[in-house]
Amino acid sequence: MGIMDLFNQISSGQSNTGPVEYIIVGLGNPGTQYQDTRHNAGFMAIDTMAEKFGADVKRIKFKSLCGECTIAGKKCLLMKPSTYMNNSGEAVVEAMNFYKLDEEHLIVVYDDISLEPSKLRIRRKGSDGGHNGIKSIIYLTGKDTFPRIKLGVGKKPHPQYNLADWVLS
Repeated sequence: MGIMDLFNQISSGQSNTGPVEYIIVGLGNPGTQYQDTRHNAGFMAIDTMAEKFGADVKRIKFKSLCGECTIAGKKCLLMKPSTYMNNSGEAVVEAMNFYKLDEEHLIVVYDDISLEPSKLRIRRKGSDGGHNGIKSIIYLTGKDTFPRIKLGVGKKPHPQYNLADWVLS
């Protein structure tokens, strides 16, 4: 089951004009040189959600490209931080503070090398697992209890292969 299948199961198709209730952040790096890399799986997921739920993720706010949509009757902010991966927490904390939302109303979507390509894993909480974007969010929020959706991009092909080169290819 893919990420869109999960959202399709909960989508009610109703619009919501109230305040933002959830922040959904896709992790990645800005710029065309990173656009289609493994490390931008989170950005790609946000783009897919935006298309599915009618959001225009082009407004610059909270050091991010943002757009609003309704999923399962809940107003959501879709975010693609422009802070680069290692500083993603800066954008996340700005949005959480602005909307006065706690970590339980934050969903982070990102790449995971421990999962096979196209597999996904949903967790309610956890450690950073060596992912610097998650590490930044945990450090700046002081919490590791936010839900996350890990998107499998696979392990590097050879033990001597540089991990950064792998995820950025």
